[in-house]
Amino acid sequence: MEENFNMVAKTLFGFEDLLVKELKQLGAQDVKAGVRNVSFVGDKGFMYKANLGLRTAIKILKPIKTFRVSNEDDLYKQVYNIKWEKYLKATGSLAIDATVHSKHFTHSKFIALKTKDAIVDRFRDNGGVRPNVDLRFPDLKINVHIDRSVCTISLDSSGESLHRRGYKLATNIAPINEVLAAGLIMLSGWDGQSDFMDPMCGSGTMLAEAAMIACNIPPNLMRKEFAFERWEDWDVDLFEKIEESLLKKTRDFHHKIIGYDKSPSAVHKAKENIKNAHLDEFISIKHEDFFKTQRPGEARKLHMVFNPPYGERLDIQMEQFYKQIGDTLKQNYPNTDAWFITSNLEALKHVGLRPSRKIKLFNAKLESRLVKYEIYAGSKKAKFN
Repeated sequence: MEENFNMVAKTLFGFEDLLVKELKQLGAQDVKAGVRNVSFVGDKGFMYKANLGLRTAIKILKPIKTFRVSNEDDLYKQVYNIKWEKYLKATGSLAIDATVHSKHFTHSKFIALKTKDAIVDRFRDNGGVRPNVDLRFPDLKINVHIDRSVCTISLDSSGESLHRRGYKLATNIAPINEVLAAGLIMLSGWDGQSDFMDPMCGSGTMLAEAAMIACNIPPNLMRKEFAFERWEDWDVDLFEKIEESLLKKTRDFHHKIIGYDKSPSAVHKAKENIKNAHLDEFISIKHEDFFKTQRPGEARKLHMVFNPPYGERLDIQMEQFYKQIGDTLKQNYPNTDAWFITSNLEALKHVGLRPSRKIKLFNAKLESRLVKYEIYAGSKKAKFN
């Protein structure tokens, strides 16, 4: 039997409860939400499963030591005393990433450097050979987290951020992060039991994530590599078994996923990405200006999630643009639940519809709102009579 150990999944602000739910569904033990992270317990196979199967996680860390520090010498000694030879060969390579929230330590790059010195000095002192630093493809990626006077040293099992799913060949000016897209769709409550639309689909991220959610396809199947594949205890047979078990849980999807964009180049990129993700049987993408469209058929509820321009990188008359969003939804999209995210809180006032929900999130460093507008078939009054 594989031994259980503690792990931490990092996520975006506002997605902690989604990640708790995902971890419990995958079978994690002792799941506890933090801020932008969730801690849990599992074995090596579960670590592989978490990296492959979690939609709202950015990284899966394996803490190996926690201690108190008050200065750089403390940090050096504590790191030096860890048995690094368990995790890395003297001829191997390493990279260190540090996050610091402390009045004693203010410079994360200096902390990373001090940590590196302690590790390579231990190897040199014990055998005369020391590992090299390789920032791009290290054999071991180490995470140092200092919160006030508590330092946690973790092994980064993911490597590159898990939002890099591996299906995107091309992107537009302001692409949405895949983890953010998946989380928005999950927060909107979409479960694959209705048609789905992204009327401003850009490079197709929202469409791809919606299709994977609908079919229960693990989000990170297409990644080229996870950091744990370079670890000393890498077990390829166990990994393939976990992959196979996740693939057995995929399900059929009997509705439509539709994407529109008014930019021909965006439509071309989106189609390429969707084809590369092997999701083109579920998704149709058209070159359309949303403001000139009407929803086809009103019998079934339409679920819409999108990421309109915020005015950060695109030169658009924002107030007019958001008014057009509201007008188009109201006039042309009855029987629709429309969700979108924006950081332009001023322009949001011009939509001209009352949101039934508002959720505070961040898109990168921009404070944003995910809003929901319920557009009824006929009048709202008629709906309740």
